[in-house]
This record gives sequence, structure tokens and C-alpha cells, in this order.
Amino acid sequence: MILLVVGADRVDAGKTTFSVGLLERTGAAGYKPRAGNDYWFDHDDCRTALADGRLYGKDAASLAAAEGRDSSPERLNPVHRLWRPAPGGGTGLLGRSDREFLIDRVGRPGTDLGVTYVRNATVDLPDAIADALSLAEAVPVETIDDLNVIMRQRYVPAFENLAAEIETADLAVVESYGDIARPLDALDPAAIAAVAVVEPGRARIYPGNRYCRACEVASSSPRDGYLEKRVPDVCEYLEPVDRVRLPPLGSDGRSTPELIADAYEPAYDALLDAARRV
Repeated sequence: MILLVVGADRVDAGKTTFSVGLLERTGAAGYKPRAGNDYWFDHDDCRTALADGRLYGKDAASLAAAEGRDSSPERLNPVHRLWRPAPGGGTGLLGRSDREFLIDRVGRPGTDLGVTYVRNATVDLPDAIADALSLAEAVPVETIDDLNVIMRQRYVPAFENLAAEIETADLAVVESYGDIARPLDALDPAAIAAVAVVEPGRARIYPGNRYCRACEVASSSPRDGYLEKRVPDVCEYLEPVDRVRLPPLGSDGRSTPELIADAYEPAYDALLDAARRV
């Protein structure tokens, strides 16, 4: 059974906090198929990962810690993208003028596919990144067409490998990124039992089958070089089976899975109830 957690806001919707508490409540396996952070705004997190010659973010690290299976962040997150601000105007490689894509980690250590780095060849990487990561065999991309080719070759197999693992789990929590409605197209929609749409102050609960049908008919929006379905567009076609208030949490509460699980208990009850109706 798969529980999908998505966000109605592109930034700071509260998905990871909600997912951490849900992992504590259910003992599920946790996954975040795509993640990213910013070399400027998340510099401390970048330094922590790079110090070990790795590339991951705090969201994946929080989920891995909450899962309690001694998992690495990379195990549940096959694609991590590192950005940086471009105040003078970026290259536009991924359709953004205010920030620029630097490098992606694609794949998971310990799997047959291994790990590939894909770098933006139109910008100079900061020395801290170039020195920390093994980039001798990194794949350079200069255009969207270049990126689309490598996506088919490397990204899609990594996502398919992850989807196969998720579908064998007794219970899995899958967290999306930004306000993207379905973070893993390779995942069988029939396997998604229920969906929590999280935003500051509330969670809306949907049956998985109805949510996935709405994803099929919702319009797509350009994002990072290709089209993706956004949560607000999908929810226009649906009425939730429940709306549950999420109380605000202090910094201690947001960092403690047990406290999140207690505070968000009504929302988790509603989500699990929707999943059992499948």
C-alpha cells in the first residue's frame, strides 16, 4: 500500500514534516523520488553532504532518519538537483532566469544502476563541489535536448528501479517535490491507496484512485524543461473526503517525529481511513 504526500504550495508546504510524522506513526518505508536544494540558501546542508563526497538534502536526510532503518538519504532519493541563485540572469537551461541548475546526482549507491552525475556545462561549478564529488565521468549537458537524452538514458531507469522497489513494500510513504502532483510516473497508479495534499494549516485527504484519475485530465505546466501536473490544477477536479487542520509546530516539534505524529494524529487517521476504503 502506498500513501502519497504532495504539497499545494511550491515552497514550504510542510510535506516533509507531515511525511516524517507519518513514518513514525505507521513504520512505513519512506521515499522521495526527486529532491533539490540551493548552494546559497541551503549552504550548510550542502557542506554537510559534500564533506562526505555526497549530494543529498535535508528532506531526504529527515525521512531516512525517521524511517529508522539505518538507510542513507540517497537510498530513498534517486535524483537530487543542486541549484544556485543567478541574480544577473541565469542561462535559462531549465527555463529559469533567477537561478541556475548546477549538478544532478542520478541513481542510488548499491543498486545495479549505480550513480551518475549530470552537470550543467554552461556554468562553472564552485570549487567546493568540483573538489568534493567524483566528476571525472560526469555527463555534461548544454541544452534541453541534451538533458532530455540523458533523462531517457539514466533518469528514467533510476525512477523505474525505485518504483519497482516501492511497489513491493508492505507500506510506503512517497513524498513529492514542490507542488508536483505525481513525483514518480513509473509508479502504478493503482498502487496508490490515498493522498494527502498538505499546505500550511491543513491537509486535504483524497482516495488514491480518484486523485490519479484527476491527474490524467488536469492540464500540465512547464517546469524544469518539460511538462508536469501541478497539485492545484489536479485538485480543481476533486472534492476531498476529509479536511483536517494541522496545528503549527515549533522548531522542536518539527524535528521530533514522535511530536509530529501526536500533533497530526487526526490527519493521519483520516489518511489511513481513506486508504482502507480501497
